[in-house]
Amino acid sequence: MRMRSVAAMPKSIDHSPPGDGANPGTGVNPSTGSGALSGTGAHSGASAAGGQLLGTDEPPPVIGIGLQGRSNFVIVVDHASRRIPRRLNDLGLPESELQRHIAWDIGALGVARQVAAALDAPLVAQNYSRLVIDCNRDPDVPTSIPRVSESTDIPGNLELSDADIAVRRAEIFEPYHRRIRALLDERAAAGRPTILVAQHSMTNIYLGVQREMHAAVLYNRDRRLAGLVLDRLRREAGLIIGDNQPYFVSDTTDYTIPRHGEARGLPHVEIEIRQDLVADDAGQTEWARRITRALQDAEQAFLGESL
Repeated sequence: MRMRSVAAMPKSIDHSPPGDGANPGTGVNPSTGSGALSGTGAHSGASAAGGQLLGTDEPPPVIGIGLQGRSNFVIVVDHASRRIPRRLNDLGLPESELQRHIAWDIGALGVARQVAAALDAPLVAQNYSRLVIDCNRDPDVPTSIPRVSESTDIPGNLELSDADIAVRRAEIFEPYHRRIRALLDERAAAGRPTILVAQHSMTNIYLGVQREMHAAVLYNRDRRLAGLVLDRLRREAGLIIGDNQPYFVSDTTDYTIPRHGEARGLPHVEIEIRQDLVADDAGQTEWARRITRALQDAEQAFLGESL
């Protein structure tokens, strides 16, 4: 494993200040997966011990679109939604906190939907907030259900019983990764090549300082595809694209790329876009076109090098 810059940090750790990246939407938005969060945050969140977490009328934990797509690409979004199960009473947080980046990757699903459509690629996305359980963190790590995110205390995640933790894992984390595993298994059984793309967004303000980079390309041990995507994005004039900055992928702080990409030997890349650039439809469309072109070029180069 190569040495990493001390300025970089694992992807799943982010300590930027409160108030950054609020998304103006508050109602259910089918195109982004954001959910109406009507609680006032006056109490800390109900326990799900001894019962079902998700109500029968609540959305499923996974979004799957175009799963039979013909593309070599499979696109996943680990933090697609800010939705909180009704039983958890908004985790005791006000609406303003649930709109922020601590709850979801703002704009990531909107970009991923358009990229998947352009490529005819399968898309699998998580449909509940990472504050409930982080689907890009090993559930055996204590911070998989954060008590504090950035500088915000999460009241509904305090003093959870083993049963509380188990039901979140069983009803939200496992269905998402089970869907990804099943899709990848099906493609492998059919002899179909797969390139795994994890789409994320990053906060535009870190420790009170505006980030200059527009996007970043992340990886762990395998830089083959990531390096090609990075090269193509950096060809566009005026863009600052981070190379494993400001985060990097690691075994201890990430789950999707290590478990579904590296473990299977699949070419893969994780892409971060600064959230203020994709907070609206226009920005999502612009970046979807940019990411689509970069992935197509990288795919051609990668397949050519593999022959």
